[in-house]
Amino acid sequence: MTPAELAAWLRLTESVGPQAARRLLAMAGSAEAVFQLPAAALDQALPPKQRSVFNQPPEHLAELIDKAQAWLAEPGHTLMALGDPDYPSQLLATADPPLLLWLQGRHELLTTPSLAVVGSRNPTAQGGDNARAFAEALARAGYTIVSGLALGVDAAAHEGALDAGGATIAVVGTGLDQVYPRRNAGLAVRLLAAGGLILSEYSLGTPVLPANFPKRNRLIAGLSQGCLVVEAAVQSGSLITARLAVEAGREVFAIPGSIHSPQARGCHALIRQGAKLVESAQDVLEELSGVTPAAAPEITETPHEQQALLDAMGFDPVSLDALMARSGWPAAELSAALLELELDGEVARLAGQLFQRRGKG
Repeated sequence: MTPAELAAWLRLTESVGPQAARRLLAMAGSAEAVFQLPAAALDQALPPKQRSVFNQPPEHLAELIDKAQAWLAEPGHTLMALGDPDYPSQLLATADPPLLLWLQGRHELLTTPSLAVVGSRNPTAQGGDNARAFAEALARAGYTIVSGLALGVDAAAHEGALDAGGATIAVVGTGLDQVYPRRNAGLAVRLLAAGGLILSEYSLGTPVLPANFPKRNRLIAGLSQGCLVVEAAVQSGSLITARLAVEAGREVFAIPGSIHSPQARGCHALIRQGAKLVESAQDVLEELSGVTPAAAPEITETPHEQQALLDAMGFDPVSLDALMARSGWPAAELSAALLELELDGEVARLAGQLFQRRGKG
């Protein structure tokens, strides 16, 4: 992209909304040519208030151009415009393709088979385990894992893909000159070092704005062949991603959970609406590509008494008192056994003095 093209694209994206910009591009053929359109064409494409804004370059445009040029000079930094030969075809087929894609990392991942893995920012211990295990298995099968670099399920999904030595794409809701949330800065560094990709449609300097995160979810859905929802409350951004995936003609998968868990209700709602219930990564793979089931992993034996306690727990959160009643174990002995199981990764301690058994992938 030449300096003149960069300036034109940045001015266009900062002056009008995406729909108006696409109308202007269709009329002019390029971002530079947009600013050569006759007044009559602009009057046809833009309402009067937007027309007056368009005529005046934004005050911060020169600063933004300088910042973009410096950023693009760094290795691995790319800016892709709508209409570029390398622009992802799957995004072009969506209702609202971004005008610009800011890319940091290996942009070739945009052409690979991809799956979105999304869910709660505050998952249960089992939900985090499931996100990591599903992403790891799907990445080993050759899928690039797409998620949003948020806390919770998103982070676990990226980590699972990286643990498998696979590829992952993070679609973020800020400019790429910052990482949000800051707690995931180390994960972002690891992702890039492993040959992953971080992507945004927002210009450098775009701060954390709540409205941008639901909007970026359409890119997570649009880049992927399918969308797996691990855990989600009924009012959840993950359900927005699932709806956008359906609108884009993608498959939607949901992992069921406990009927007592608020974090499972969003997945149950999706299943009632037609999402495919999945219990293993193999279910996803078979639905998408008809692959044959892999050999079952070797299972490590659990001592008989511990297994009896796990069986008494079930998979729903349970209090110490309820578990004492089910198992007949005295409180001191039961607490010691739960601590041992917790250290072995078999049981998670939840808020409210609850315990939950953790499935093994």
